[in-house]
Amino acid sequence: MHSPHVSVPDVSVILPCAGFGTRFGAPYAKELHCLAPEVTVLDRSLESTVELVKSGLDVRVVVVFGTHKLDTVSYLARYAGTFQMVFVYQDESYGPGLDGAIRSALPMTHGPVALVLPDIVVNGTGSAGSLRAALEQIGVSGWSVVAAEEHDPLTLRQMGALAVVEEGGVARVGAAADKPADPSGFNAFWGMVAVAEEEAHRLPDVVSGGADNPLVGAVALMVEEIVNYNTVTG
Repeated sequence: MHSPHVSVPDVSVILPCAGFGTRFGAPYAKELHCLAPEVTVLDRSLESTVELVKSGLDVRVVVVFGTHKLDTVSYLARYAGTFQMVFVYQDESYGPGLDGAIRSALPMTHGPVALVLPDIVVNGTGSAGSLRAALEQIGVSGWSVVAAEEHDPLTLRQMGALAVVEEGGVARVGAAADKPADPSGFNAFWGMVAVAEEEAHRLPDVVSGGADNPLVGAVALMVEEIVNYNTVTG
């Protein structure tokens, strides 16, 4: 039987959807929370990924899920004609966290990799093109982030906190920590991460507390607002 040709993607996007969203507290997945008629949080979080396709790139989205997320898998059918989609169960041997989701997805990626979270929405001028802009910057250090300024300690403790500094007109990450117990010294947090193919194996270290954070030195593309829909009131 002739198998259809599967094209090699220009860029891969990891979309981790295996979380339980216990903080969200709704009877449905947080990414399926409706923001407008026919528009969910998930649709908004994927806007910059759709923009990659519109710019002419062949995009593979690797969706990491669990058996409790079959509604999300069904919902993503609307993107079947837009992206090349691969669905991967989160491998329990990697642990239940976000780092485990990334490890489950990495073998399915090809080319530069972007980490896009289904409950994070980037707002403001140029937000749709922010991921493409981040991918264009990975040649500098291998890493780039889409980030927003933030000084609230409570928010910084819940996010991928960054200390962003200006160097010769370019914003760079001077320090990074995931959900830091002490957020002092941090002034921003990331919403999306882009990494060169040869550095992608270090992507789990971005979200695991123990390892040296590979985002130090990354180019930071600052956007007006990043909204985390981890809570119903978000």
